[in-house]
Amino acid sequence: MDNWHTRTTEEVLRELTSSSANGLTSTDAEERLQQYGYNELEERGGKSALRMLWEQFTQTMVLILIVAAVISGFLGKEVETIAIVAIVVLFAVLGFVQEFRAEKAMAALKSMVVPTVRVRRDGAVKEISAKELVPGDVVLLEAGNVIPADMRILESANLRVQEAALTGESEAVEKSTEALPSPEMPLGDRTNMLYLGTNVAYGRGAAAVVETGMKTELGKIANLLQDVGDKQTPLQKKLDQLGKILAILGFAAAALMLVIGVLGGEELDEMFLTAVSLAVAVVPEGLPAVVTITLAIGAQRMLKRHALMRKLPAVETLGAVTIICSDKTGTLTENRMTVTTIGLPDELIDFKPEHAETIDVPHKAALALTIGMLCNDSVLKTGTEESLQVIGDPTEGALLLAAQQAGYRKEELEQQLPRVHEEPFDSTRKRMTTVHQITPEATKLAALRNVKSDNNYIACTKGAVDSLLKITTNVWVDGAPERITAEWHEQLLEINNQMAQNGMRVLGLAFRELQEPHNNGNALEEDLTFVGMMGIIDPPRAAVKAAVATCRTAGIRPIMITGDHPLTAAAIARELNITQSSEAVTGEMLNKFSEDELADVIARVSIFARVSPEDKLRIVEMLQKKGEVVAMTGDGVNDSPALKTANIGVAMGITGTDVAKEASDMVLLDDNFATIVAAVEEGRVIYDNLLRFIKFSLGGNLGKVLTMLCAPLIGITVALSPLQLLWLNLLTDGLMGLGLGTEPAEADTMKRPPRAPDQSVLTKTEVIYVSWTGTVIAIVTLLIGSYYLSAGNEQSTAWQTMIFATIGFMQMGNAFGLRAYGYSPLSIRSNKLFFIMATLTLILQLAVIYVPGVNNIFDLQPLEIKDLAIAFGTGILMFALVFLENTFNRKSRKETTIA
Repeated sequence: MDNWHTRTTEEVLRELTSSSANGLTSTDAEERLQQYGYNELEERGGKSALRMLWEQFTQTMVLILIVAAVISGFLGKEVETIAIVAIVVLFAVLGFVQEFRAEKAMAALKSMVVPTVRVRRDGAVKEISAKELVPGDVVLLEAGNVIPADMRILESANLRVQEAALTGESEAVEKSTEALPSPEMPLGDRTNMLYLGTNVAYGRGAAAVVETGMKTELGKIANLLQDVGDKQTPLQKKLDQLGKILAILGFAAAALMLVIGVLGGEELDEMFLTAVSLAVAVVPEGLPAVVTITLAIGAQRMLKRHALMRKLPAVETLGAVTIICSDKTGTLTENRMTVTTIGLPDELIDFKPEHAETIDVPHKAALALTIGMLCNDSVLKTGTEESLQVIGDPTEGALLLAAQQAGYRKEELEQQLPRVHEEPFDSTRKRMTTVHQITPEATKLAALRNVKSDNNYIACTKGAVDSLLKITTNVWVDGAPERITAEWHEQLLEINNQMAQNGMRVLGLAFRELQEPHNNGNALEEDLTFVGMMGIIDPPRAAVKAAVATCRTAGIRPIMITGDHPLTAAAIARELNITQSSEAVTGEMLNKFSEDELADVIARVSIFARVSPEDKLRIVEMLQKKGEVVAMTGDGVNDSPALKTANIGVAMGITGTDVAKEASDMVLLDDNFATIVAAVEEGRVIYDNLLRFIKFSLGGNLGKVLTMLCAPLIGITVALSPLQLLWLNLLTDGLMGLGLGTEPAEADTMKRPPRAPDQSVLTKTEVIYVSWTGTVIAIVTLLIGSYYLSAGNEQSTAWQTMIFATIGFMQMGNAFGLRAYGYSPLSIRSNKLFFIMATLTLILQLAVIYVPGVNNIFDLQPLEIKDLAIAFGTGILMFALVFLENTFNRKSRKETTIA
């Protein structure tokens, strides 16, 4: 049965065939357990560890490397085989570890289920395992309990429940037993319902279980979480496409080389080896290793900026983000209720912590702050002001914190004005009253300066403004009471409405003077003097406004998706400049939209409030259908399906639930929305650096391929051996590429629009770059090879050593020319690792040429100094050409930079 919230308690019990006083019988409970099953979340079969490991070896680039390793093994090339296998194993192990960790989301979700509960069965209270709960059980609840199933409230004594993890509502929700009218009401507004995994913050009550296990709202989230398939990052897709292209080109080049050689009269086995060499030259064997290591180094840099990357490929995906869908509570806001406005009858005071000392407390807000602190059951933990923590209701905590920031201390006030009587809050009266004895010391307080000296007690009342005004006869103005008039009444309601429209929860404050604590048996809550009202809201984080502005500059659109109230959401969104529109779409409205209507709404609306987990998922999926790369931030259980579906799921590290963290790609360790902007910048830098490596590697590989293909034209059958090619691909290209992978951010990194999600790794610009650099390397290398071959060195390996050295040094020059724009290409400070790698590459390159024994393995011979200088000079030539081309392109790109 659906819509339990629209039924009366009698109808619910009748439908469940249960009793509020006696609960179920043991027999009924056993039969229902057989019918409905255990109250637990079911985990559907995910990927096995073996399958995860297998999938690491099925990526195109890895398959190419495996084929190359097998062929090298058959040809007896042990060194090449071992080197390639080592790369494959490294790539696979890192990928497996990342994916294995991602499968833990369901385990975290299951851990939220409660172990034991108190129920009424057979007319007695019993303690049973929560997994044995069945529909119809009557559960007893008190403050601190975790809700064990979805339940309809039967009894409520000031029951308030913290539902932030499920609905996004930052404030504890006051619960009641009354039936509600609307079947389509969002979860956050169903005040007579309790949901599995939420917490009782205050009061006590009893409730009937209506849904268990996978049929609960938490169970629906578990289903959504498990229905979400694995997603490939943009980088993984593009590298897969690139791998397929290179595989085809490598095969074609190898076949062409084999045909040319055989037709030219060369031996078949010799030409087969040459063809394999050419295929090796086409494939950038170092690419998977450099990509993995670059991402890992990027992840370490992000960790220093308080962003923990859980899935390595997601590091780069951040750079492609076009939309950030952010939860409000605990993400954009502090998740701490705070007084931001004090509404006095004749003035609105902006009350911010940093402005507290500028408020004229003795004359304007002293009495309001005093009442807020006295009529209060919460306490503050002792410590510095920055570390104060609320124990109790968050709203009452906000009143305490405001008074504390204005110089009041609860312990001192309670000594001067000890509490002697109280009438607790209830949902019918919508107010709370405490009575305090006025001691001689209290008469010295500025707040009580005008209290009559012959009155011994003061009653302090707080509650809903409209509720207080019904029992108010005076209004407190300039430190004295005035008779309330229709004009005053209207003005106070206007202030209340204005504050509510700004998304605040408004509490009215009033008092009356008494001769004795119980008012001689008469009602306490009458003839009140209305003092003012407090506007309370969960305020935005300090750094978020600047972070939102940076997002917009970077071409990223922020969207707020929250379970909170539309007015509150709109107020926060306007303050942060997420949007200046007050239009907010609720979950109830979303359910009525067709797919086309939803697409139109998403294009123009930036606030979605009172949404369910299914709504969040639908919004993210629609944005992805429109071609957006979506980052979803959040901290609650309700965020986890959307976190897992989004291209980048970002969970909060401090306030985030384990479920949200396990479903995410990244965890913000400081819970600061601004950190995601820093992470996006790192993602863009990493993509820029990977692009540098791909251009550098493919340009060099094209140069090697053209050298190999065209070498027969100058009388050279095999220009470079497979081992020499592998050395240049893995060591020279790999080490220099790793250095390029850690280049710093360029000045315009966050002033550019995000790259198009469907943009290929090799755009027209990159293809042109690879083409001309490869051609230059081949022409220069062949000219030098031809010269040394014709100089009477046919029987020596000097010509091959010069070809080997020329390609190595030209690639080093290529790398220096590709360094980050805005820094000197020879700068050591901007990227120390690059210079370490460049120095290591130079040493190793010289070692294989000059170290005896090593050069024999590589079929090389020592070069004379003048020959080495010629080879080194080609590297300088390459650097000059690349640097000039890079500078020209950067200047032309400024025209497309976002202003």
